[in-house]
Amino acid sequence: MEGNRIKVACFGEVLWDIFPGGQRRAGGAPFNVAYHLFKMGIDANMISSVGNDELGHQLLDQIKNWHISTAGIQVSDVHPTSTVVATMDENNDAQYDIVQDVAWDFIEVRRADQQLLHTTDALVFGSLATRNEKSKNTLFELIEASAYNVFDINLRPPYYDVQIIKDLLYKTQLAKFNKAELRMMLDFLGKTYDSEKDSINYLQDTFGMHEIIISKGSKGALYAHGDDFYLYPTVPIEVKDTVGSGDSFLAGFLSKRLERGTSADQIMHQAVSLGAFVTAREGACPEYTLEEFIAFRESHPFTVNLI
Repeated sequence: MEGNRIKVACFGEVLWDIFPGGQRRAGGAPFNVAYHLFKMGIDANMISSVGNDELGHQLLDQIKNWHISTAGIQVSDVHPTSTVVATMDENNDAQYDIVQDVAWDFIEVRRADQQLLHTTDALVFGSLATRNEKSKNTLFELIEASAYNVFDINLRPPYYDVQIIKDLLYKTQLAKFNKAELRMMLDFLGKTYDSEKDSINYLQDTFGMHEIIISKGSKGALYAHGDDFYLYPTVPIEVKDTVGSGDSFLAGFLSKRLERGTSADQIMHQAVSLGAFVTAREGACPEYTLEEFIAFRESHPFTVNLI
């Protein structure tokens, strides 16, 4: 039933990624998550801001063409729409030049967004949107209205503050790190790395978090739920584009995690499968149908290891 549809809000950057050759794609990590949540049948809502300029109107039109709600995207008469220039390194990984003082640096607190969060199942956010005081303060206000806060750490030097990261983790129910971010977080806390399991237990105890995901690249992903630790392999595919793969993974995770009665195996099968499915396509937000993804997922079963 429509009234029982899972609802998720994603807070932060929505922008144009500009790639070599001038190719332009809608992006921003929180928006990528919202896009794939929508593809999974979730009621996805983006809380962000674009400029009242040509790029902003084109971005809103693109999002509307995907049938994703733009009600939570503010339009600024003062600050421009965000653009990010992406270059590819020797490993074909994207490196980003993120322009500052753009519209999503100045997201306002709106009553409608606070009311939305009282009825959502999760709020997803990263660290980049906290680089400016205005959006940072807005995020901390919105977090108070949300019952399930999902923090995809996604550290982008130099755009983060260690104390802000800690403050957000104290208000987080689920955090996602990659391997490098896990070690960085331990360094921030003055903790020596002994093992993944010890490190995760330490973070759980320190911040009162029950759930942690560690993305491990070609080695898969680890999901800690309380004292239970599960290691999941990657799905073997021919990699076409790694941009946004972690965002699609998180969207897949939440699309099952927020369903009632799903097991860790079902949740992570969905997450790993969607990450692989998107990585085998061009762009962070490729066109596809839910039926195409389900066919891919069912044709790629895997075995979980409880550790």
